[in-house]
Amino acid sequence: MARIETIEALDALYGPVAEAATAKVAHRVTPEYRAMIEAAPFAALATVGPEGLDCSPRGDLAGFVRIADERTLLLPDRRGNNRVDSLRNIIRDPRVALMFLIPGWGNALRVNGRAHLETDAALLGSFAVEGKAPRCVVVIEIGELYFQCARAVIRAGLWDPARHVDPGRLPTPGRILAAMSGARVGGEAYDRDWAGRAAATMW
Repeated sequence: MARIETIEALDALYGPVAEAATAKVAHRVTPEYRAMIEAAPFAALATVGPEGLDCSPRGDLAGFVRIADERTLLLPDRRGNNRVDSLRNIIRDPRVALMFLIPGWGNALRVNGRAHLETDAALLGSFAVEGKAPRCVVVIEIGELYFQCARAVIRAGLWDPARHVDPGRLPTPGRILAAMSGARVGGEAYDRDWAGRAAATMW
């Protein structure tokens, strides 16, 4: 193996950066990037903490990440498994990154910045869905944002139905839990009850 261990070696391997890769970088929400944020129903939230890195999927109604102003984004923390890995990290290290995906569109939008958590009652209430508010809101101060070209999505065939995987070919969550816990949790009952449990706890 030929290991790359210096920035100089990396730069020599890849060469100069094209202007299009740097001209797209903004430090505020432009009208073009606003359109992308408001259309996105999914984002991956990356955080860092003493134990290492974490990347958490965040999905909601399109435009669920609210633009408070041109330098600030608001991300409601909806119900989940209560591990709160991302939130623990943000409290200890404010650095975060978001990557937005829009179904049917190849480009992604990336945001790097710093975050903190808010629990103001009026703010939480403004994010309520079906009468249920998030427990907190992640407030993200934008450092930079830019679009990522569509090559990765095209290579993956992410939005191509012909490339979609049959779920029956994959292990179910119940099966994974049963295998990992010695059958203490999970199993067929877990999978059977999942749809009802999710519907009752979606928000």
